[in-house]
Amino acid sequence: MNCPKCATDLVKKYYKGMIEVDSCPSCRGMWLDTPELDRLEDVAFDDDAHKGSLVHFQSKTNYPCPHCGDSLDEFQYRLYDLKLDYCSINDHGFWLDAEEDERVLTLMRHRAGEIQRKLDVESAWKQTLKEMHSFLRKK
Repeated sequence: MNCPKCATDLVKKYYKGMIEVDSCPSCRGMWLDTPELDRLEDVAFDDDAHKGSLVHFQSKTNYPCPHCGDSLDEFQYRLYDLKLDYCSINDHGFWLDAEEDERVLTLMRHRAGEIQRKLDVESAWKQTLKEMHSFLRKK
């Protein structure tokens, strides 16, 4: 397979010792097969139900999918300020340019914090309501 951005031969490597990815030694981008993006996100936040929708505002690019050669689509990643490329026609996977993997992890850590904060507030509110109901019953 070749890099969709610079056409260099991709090489297999283990990303953080857990996911085998196809990496470009020239531009430092990486190809993640479809389930591998989820595995990358799970390093920082593994609650799929609270991650939000993955693909927003997609458009065609001139970059070929390393698997099938069809044009990759660019999309806004989970409504964050990050654009990634993916093979929408055959669902082969995702292309991350250099350092976009770290952006994904940072965004997922941020999302995990937001969700935890929301759950903490909801729990505190539930406890407050319970105490109010208990107080009102005593009267």
